[in-house]
Amino acid sequence: MSLRSSDGTQPGRDAPAVDNTRDKILDATFRRLASEGYAALSVREIAKDAGVNHALINYHFGTKDQLVIEVLDAANRRLLARQGSMYAGPGGYARKWAEARRFYDSDLSSGFVRVQAELWAASFSNADLRKKFLPRLLAWKQLVRDVVGEAVAALESSGVTLPAPFTADVIACWISEFWLGMEFADLLGVKQERAQHRAALDAVQALLESLDARAAGRGDGR
Repeated sequence: MSLRSSDGTQPGRDAPAVDNTRDKILDATFRRLASEGYAALSVREIAKDAGVNHALINYHFGTKDQLVIEVLDAANRRLLARQGSMYAGPGGYARKWAEARRFYDSDLSSGFVRVQAELWAASFSNADLRKKFLPRLLAWKQLVRDVVGEAVAALESSGVTLPAPFTADVIACWISEFWLGMEFADLLGVKQERAQHRAALDAVQALLESLDARAAGRGDGR
């Protein structure tokens, strides 16, 4: 799930050095979430990792749920900057799809994917956390719809029309729901599904390469 720093850094392990108390707490919390999960999250252990008094966590964030949501938001800001740079850059949609796949591998390695999944899982039994987490999940799905809509519109403006059932909303739904399922399977270590996921991602890559080529050909008058 890619609410996924234009400088190439990863949230958590490869994040830039932090100087102030608030950022130290956020960084320490991210690392604990990524390594031990939400259920085992201890404010005292976070404070120890951050080198601060645990009372400062309550001072800066108030509650554990607000702390973990701000961890997610801080990571998402870096990742959205990375995504924005990629989408605004040169190249066709096949190239950007390939870049998004590299981003995913990076986010899986950094721990971001697990952090997000931990908060999702905790939201099932924690209504207060769910109220904070759900709008962020829906905002990511809307981002996917917006990007797919731009891609479909660009194809159509170049003369390439997709069959009627394949609307931007339908395609965005496929992508977002597939991506979420792939994340959980990867986190659970379901190795037999990894090859199937890669094949599915490769198929979309091939389709986008074909559509990019058709759009370029029409643009050249061929």
